[in-house]
Amino acid sequence: MGKPDLGALIAQTMAPPSEERDIETITGEILDAKRAGGEAILTIGRCLIEAKDMLSHGEWRSWLEERVEFSERSAQRFMRLAREWSNPTTLSDLGASKALALLALPPEERETFLEEHNVVDMSARQLEQAIKERDEARAAAELAAAEQRAAEQARDKMAEDMRLLNARLSGAREEREQAMQAVSRLEDELAELKAKPVDVAVETVVDQAAVDKARADAIAEMQAELDKAKEAQKNAEEKQKAVEENLAAVQQQLNEAQQAERRAVISGDKDLAMFELLFSQGNEAVNKLHGLLLKVRSRGDTELAEKLQKALLALADVTRRCAE
Repeated sequence: MGKPDLGALIAQTMAPPSEERDIETITGEILDAKRAGGEAILTIGRCLIEAKDMLSHGEWRSWLEERVEFSERSAQRFMRLAREWSNPTTLSDLGASKALALLALPPEERETFLEEHNVVDMSARQLEQAIKERDEARAAAELAAAEQRAAEQARDKMAEDMRLLNARLSGAREEREQAMQAVSRLEDELAELKAKPVDVAVETVVDQAAVDKARADAIAEMQAELDKAKEAQKNAEEKQKAVEENLAAVQQQLNEAQQAERRAVISGDKDLAMFELLFSQGNEAVNKLHGLLLKVRSRGDTELAEKLQKALLALADVTRRCAE
């Protein structure tokens, strides 16, 4: 007995074409079938939800397996579709697997996703990958935005810190300058006091010991005042140095914050991030090429050096044309 003719069997099951059937009739039947397919999925889901509310847990599982021949996992899928999908035509176009995959998206974003992607022609796996890539891109963008906000806040705080430190530095410099002037004035006064002769009237009996003691006391008092002024100058200088060190540290932190902010911006834009990477690599390569050119020149190989120079100039010209 030979193998059955599959084509002939299929042809026998098909109704002969009717002369009364036209393209509008066929189109209507296709659309009705599509609507029925999506509506059938929703009907199954709604009936399963209704049945589960009627049955206990033990009855539910046995009813699924014995009466309607559904696994609990399959039943959950139909029920979820019924809860979250309302358009049977769209559901029919997508199929249950892709409709379920789209449930990973927030309800308010599904229509936009369907408009931006040719979901009907995708496989379920391709759809899942597209949703995964979309979620990863969004997470990366949100992380970049959060990092940028944090960097901006840090930058603003450090800019304010720098403003306050600059004000303190200005005050410290003024304090130091005043202390230096005070020391200079007191040193001049002390030198003048030490050099000044003692004026004594002719008729006055001179008590040399008392005069010497008064002079020594005045010098000691002036010296104590000078020492105090020098200590104030030293403190002012140390204060200024501390403020300058703090200012330098904050400036470094500000530079780092600006770099972090720039990296955050780049990480949110894949094209910009790739450009940054390639530019950095290209710049490093050009520096190495320049180093080789200098090395060849240093060993006196004029002919080879000219060739390398021409190659670098040609590379520069290509780069310039790319930028235009």
